[in-house]
Amino acid sequence: MTDTQTKETFSFQTEVGQLLDIVAGSLYSNREIFLRELVSNASDACDKLRYEALTNSELSGGDQEFKIIIAADTKAKTLSVSDNGIGLNHDDLLETLGTIARSGTSNFLNSLKDDQKADVGLIGQFGVGFYSAFMVADRVDVITRKAGEEQAWLWSSDGKGEFTIEPSTRDTNGTDVILQLKKDAKEFLEDARVRHIIKTYSDHISFPVLLGDDALNEASAIWTRPAKDIAEEQHTEFYRHTAHAFDQPWMTIHNRVEGLLSYTNLLYIPSSPPFDLYEPERKSHVKLFVNRVFITDDTKGLLPTYLRFLRGVVDSEDLSLNVSREMLQTDPKLAKLKTGLTKRVIGELKKKANKAANEYAVFWNNFGAVLKEGLVEDPSLREKLLEVCRFKSTKGDELISLSDYVERVKVGQDAIFYIAGDDATKIANSPHLEGFKAKGIEVLLLSDSVDEFWLQHVTEFDGKVFKSVTRGAADLDKFDADDNKNDKDAEAQTPGVEKLIETIKSELGELVKDVRPSKRLTDSPVCLIADEGDMDVNLERLLKQHGQLQQGSLRVLELNPNHAIVKKLSERAGKDDASSDDLLKDAAHLLLDQARIADGEVPADPVEFGRRLSSIMSNAL
Repeated sequence: MTDTQTKETFSFQTEVGQLLDIVAGSLYSNREIFLRELVSNASDACDKLRYEALTNSELSGGDQEFKIIIAADTKAKTLSVSDNGIGLNHDDLLETLGTIARSGTSNFLNSLKDDQKADVGLIGQFGVGFYSAFMVADRVDVITRKAGEEQAWLWSSDGKGEFTIEPSTRDTNGTDVILQLKKDAKEFLEDARVRHIIKTYSDHISFPVLLGDDALNEASAIWTRPAKDIAEEQHTEFYRHTAHAFDQPWMTIHNRVEGLLSYTNLLYIPSSPPFDLYEPERKSHVKLFVNRVFITDDTKGLLPTYLRFLRGVVDSEDLSLNVSREMLQTDPKLAKLKTGLTKRVIGELKKKANKAANEYAVFWNNFGAVLKEGLVEDPSLREKLLEVCRFKSTKGDELISLSDYVERVKVGQDAIFYIAGDDATKIANSPHLEGFKAKGIEVLLLSDSVDEFWLQHVTEFDGKVFKSVTRGAADLDKFDADDNKNDKDAEAQTPGVEKLIETIKSELGELVKDVRPSKRLTDSPVCLIADEGDMDVNLERLLKQHGQLQQGSLRVLELNPNHAIVKKLSERAGKDDASSDDLLKDAAHLLLDQARIADGEVPADPVEFGRRLSSIMSNAL
């Protein structure tokens, strides 16, 4: 801790300055949310001291009565929120009230700028709700003393670029946040207004929130109440408190489990994705309590990482209070708790998916990619997870389950066909799908990065293997086409196509593994596929992007024998002078580049691609 006894002036971190500019310059219809954020922070401070006092006898938190006090001074035009929680020291103030020390800051600020209507919710969701005080205050002073330390500190700022820290006095540990209200914010000095805000947003806070001698909230842990006694509005506000969010919970999972391991869970699935959903740490944000004593909101063993979108609390009386967080993570009871919670969540998702497909589609679009990580990481629950997975397909816009797919396969179809890529729209229009569409064969459209990886672990479903339409031969002859014309076209092999294939093979040499007539193309002249046994095209692309693969496998170039271009080229390839035909040679390379472009890649040699294209266009014109 810094021992300075003088007043110091600091500049806000650039990102904080930008945040404060946005707060100051925006017009809010619900500025009252600032009080919810300050009370929530005070509650967290009390929770932290209560936990720290369990393992540190020097702290006095264990036997004190925690409370949050709101005081309005109409003469001084100030509103204060005080607590007797953990408090802050000099270094804590610098770290928490001067910087935003987390990844994703730039994206967060860009979101604020792009969506002014969502400012309040985004600020809370990102965990910096303290700064919302500047919506109603010209100046904010924070007097605080950390538990176990003698020195108190005063943090002060007008939110315009700088803040100061200097020594101060406070009789006990805790924090006072004092707001010098703006002229247009005097309503927050009124008792009735403050009471209404606390009742609306903070009734669930488990510590008394006092205004004078009156308690404004129920001050009981909401998860201990019977589910039938909790209104939807109360769930919404408790969710917003625990998640620092501003949206509505998409689903509430509240239940009590009794047995060898007893616990209560009150879990929420957000209706919009949290900011840190795809951060590398993949942290859980569900709070763990033991006998209503807050332990941590970062217990790695409480929930699997593929359920990290969950918010809420889990409270168990069977876990030990008097152990460190590190020891808790190795407690076998925690593993049982994790299994029970995970099965419960998956079970509730299955019910929703079966009963309300449209509502479930909202969840899946937000969190489906994260949930599919469990197919790789959790073999014991893989089958249950597959039941709640949903997919886009070539049969329409609605999401389908694997069971839906299997129920409508064609006679003789022994595979679940799929195509993978990074853009759902692009892969839906891929040339590789043409033959499957003509035959009426449904193909799954997989556009999440995780898809290629879970497919390495899940090889079949309900007796049918997963098969990529971009790898290996497309054995479509055994299926009848929806339109008989396509079958007749397929049977009518273009004369001379074998000669053309020989010419293209000779010209391309080691640029391709092979050149073959295609069974999968109906409208496009060419496509590239991975040979049977080779790595799928999209997986290879992903591994290259992440530096895990330097050199990929050669691909097979497939030609559509019934395409007009291929027919014309086949005629030229059948002539005596074909071996010296420069147009044929240029066409071979252009067809290869066309197939690459259709796969979202670029020509191997853009300059030569341009030269060849110009040459052929000149001949044509």
